[in-house]
Amino acid sequence: MTYDTVVVGGGPAGLSAATLLARARRRVVLIDAGHPRNAPADHLHGFLSRDGASPQELHEEGIREVLRYGGELLQGNVTRVDGGFTVHLESGSVLDSRSVLVATGLRDELPDIPGAREHWSSGVLHCPYCHGYEVRDRPIAVIGGSNRPFTVHQASLIRQWSSDVIFFTNGIELTEDERIALDARSVGIVDVPVSRLLTQDGSVAGVELTDGSLVPRAVVFVGPTFVPNDALLIRIGCARLDSGWVATEPTGRTSVDGLWAAGNVSDSPAQLINSAAAGSRAAIDINHYLLALDIALAVRSR
Repeated sequence: MTYDTVVVGGGPAGLSAATLLARARRRVVLIDAGHPRNAPADHLHGFLSRDGASPQELHEEGIREVLRYGGELLQGNVTRVDGGFTVHLESGSVLDSRSVLVATGLRDELPDIPGAREHWSSGVLHCPYCHGYEVRDRPIAVIGGSNRPFTVHQASLIRQWSSDVIFFTNGIELTEDERIALDARSVGIVDVPVSRLLTQDGSVAGVELTDGSLVPRAVVFVGPTFVPNDALLIRIGCARLDSGWVATEPTGRTSVDGLWAAGNVSDSPAQLINSAAAGSRAAIDINHYLLALDIALAVRSR
């Protein structure tokens, strides 16, 4: 059996695309590895009508919608996509499809600070639009790391949610203009490197510096390095931007005919609702692509 579309990835982009394609009466299968990026978070925000829901609730409802319209679900990891398209799963299963959408997301590489990984998505955050309101008016630390532009911008941005913000540069060399801007925003600056995060009763309680001093903080924001899970796209030969990320058209089309990418795998800033929208846009374009193939086949068969 040949599918119309194989959707790789069960996040908002993949779920949205699979649902729309199933509603378009396409033969579609969603392959879900079951390792969502936002799994550590208790709640999601900024998603119209779903504010406060857990990531698991959103995922489970998305799966139900895909199945409700006749889409199929496979649990597993895709190891390779060959031109044509043949999709290989870790289990040994092989699927044939006329098109493929890769929506495998990205992973967050956190600064190497003891305590950061343990409290990720609870007391250690990166997106104020996702979690800023819930930690408003608390003493907040912003800690510098390898993602310099993101973190420096973040230090000024977080000031909108709290009047007590300290930027721990942690090796970042600020320019004079950056220091002036942070000072104008009443953001404190500490240049002594961070040693570790302090905890109390299982929650973040502060920051310990390499000189032994302790700075009480209730919440920490960091700038992860965003690494796309794009091995499938790179292996099949998708063109890349100068940044190294896979190049896509606004609809998610890649340089490989019949192959799309949507969500964080090709758009690091995309929030959940943006990724869902990208999946929907890609699905419509995929359906139009398949329609063109259907018409061409019908004409040849006359």
